[in-house]
Amino acid sequence: MSRHFQLLLFFLSLSSCGIFNSFEKKPKREFRGVWIATVVNIDWPKNGNDNAEKQKADFLNILNFYQQLNYNAVIVQVRAAGDAFYPSEFAPWSRFLTGLEGKKPDWSENNLEWMISETHKRGMEFHAWLNPYRATFDEDFEVLSETHDYCTHPEWMVHYGKKNYYNPGLPEVRAHFSKIIAEIVSTYDIDAIHFDDYFYPYQITDVVFDDSLAFKTHALANQSLDDWRRSNIDSLVKETHRTIKSIKPWVQFGISPFGVWKNDTTDPRGSDTRAGQTTYEDLYADPLLWMEEGWIDYLAPQVYWSMELPVASHRKIVNWWAKNNHNTNLYIGNGAYKIRNNSDEAWENKKELPNQFKLAREIPEISGNIVFSAKSLLNNNPDVTKYIKRKLYSEPSLTPITSKTNEPPQTVKLMLQSQDSENVNFTIIDQEKYKYVLWYTSGRNVKSEYHIEKLQGKMLINEKSKIIQIPKSNIKGNYFALSFLDRYGRETKPVVLHLKEIIYDDSKK
Repeated sequence: MSRHFQLLLFFLSLSSCGIFNSFEKKPKREFRGVWIATVVNIDWPKNGNDNAEKQKADFLNILNFYQQLNYNAVIVQVRAAGDAFYPSEFAPWSRFLTGLEGKKPDWSENNLEWMISETHKRGMEFHAWLNPYRATFDEDFEVLSETHDYCTHPEWMVHYGKKNYYNPGLPEVRAHFSKIIAEIVSTYDIDAIHFDDYFYPYQITDVVFDDSLAFKTHALANQSLDDWRRSNIDSLVKETHRTIKSIKPWVQFGISPFGVWKNDTTDPRGSDTRAGQTTYEDLYADPLLWMEEGWIDYLAPQVYWSMELPVASHRKIVNWWAKNNHNTNLYIGNGAYKIRNNSDEAWENKKELPNQFKLAREIPEISGNIVFSAKSLLNNNPDVTKYIKRKLYSEPSLTPITSKTNEPPQTVKLMLQSQDSENVNFTIIDQEKYKYVLWYTSGRNVKSEYHIEKLQGKMLINEKSKIIQIPKSNIKGNYFALSFLDRYGRETKPVVLHLKEIIYDDSKK
């Protein structure tokens, strides 16, 4: 038999309630992300010809590895070059997934739904990473599906170097991409849409990106080519934000631009760097404007250089971004792929990457890090990984809050059911607004004050059964605390419970 009673969990900040005291040593909220690159099978799948079971096992291997490191987000490339890693009305299946572009994978279920579900089961966010403008990766056009936009809309393409790009200056290209965004956001339970640094391509000496006809047709009077190109990227970012928020307001929009906005040799507002190309002048991207306009939820500049590199010091660039952040969660992209694999000898030091993490943590305007890419730490550089786990990521951390509203989460009704030899069992009522349950170690001192010590775990709430089963092996001592996260990452006030006060029921054994 079991007895039921209700607990009302009211939303209050911990600081507003005197009986709760926090003893956290590590940041409670810190973005810990990893890019999982799929283009040319950099990280996953290892081979497009692998069967579904092999691809699943390899993906789970990545998730489990980073879960053990207490990471809380993966950024998975789902559109690499005008293709798709999911069934799409607007793009063919990627050859990097199936071995042949346009060929349906042999998965028994929707592969992207499965990937998202497995990520969420581990308490991690899934950010869908898309390349908006890269249409082809090379000049091997014979491998393209006849449904690829290169074949169906050649007028959208600009050939540059050895690749083809969608012309950012064409309104029809932006409209097409908005449909792609809407398809993903409306169909899948993603946590974010993510763009990387590929807007206009990195410039090649003496090679012209020929968008002259589009410029002549669509530019405003007296608008320079550079300003027109930047306005095209601005329009893409603005429209993507509008599309996402009109469908699912809680889905984030994040961008990871090239790390240098401008050098101070061309603009006194720029960083003390000598980068060969810059985000603003060469890629025609203006992330400072995007932050000011509120078009993005987070920015993750790719600061892939070592701490004291003379021409582009990681330390100087990170501090520059911190000073120029505006109302946006700021994360730092780190070049883990350079560890013991770069001419810069600083990357031979096992502490180079951890020191970059420490720097980010010391700066209040920065809320976390993302490493490129997954394989750089997976089965590589174990001494670096162990150091990060021991010194920096020894405890779980929640991702930063993304909502810009002050509206608190609604009251939660929790049915405390029973415990058995393995689990403590609950049912959550009217849980549509909540995605995860959190549990903390807790205790009671001589003044009968409860304290919340540290986060122990994060569990996805089963939307169908609404049953929560917390393994007793994860509860340290007799006291523990529960709270809930909504889709914006906002947390209800923890409530302390005592195992001895929960009915023991082994009738199901």
